[in-house]
Amino acid sequence: MMNSTEQPAWRRGSRCGTSTCVELAAVDGGYLLRDSKRPEQQPLFFTEEELDVFATAFTAGEFRAE
Repeated sequence: MMNSTEQPAWRRGSRCGTSTCVELAAVDGGYLLRDSKRPEQQPLFFTEEELDVFATAFTAGEFRAE
């Protein structure tokens, strides 16, 4: 994934106006995704293909609570 000495460069969404955002960081082999409210927790890891599928499903509303 990445060397233990490297620190991920976290980015927040352009629409994030508070400290309660999702953050994404590109690393060797994929992407890390975390909750900005809990940066100490282990982030989720996605390959590029997995992130594409996740983003498509999210945009389509597949994660909305009914």
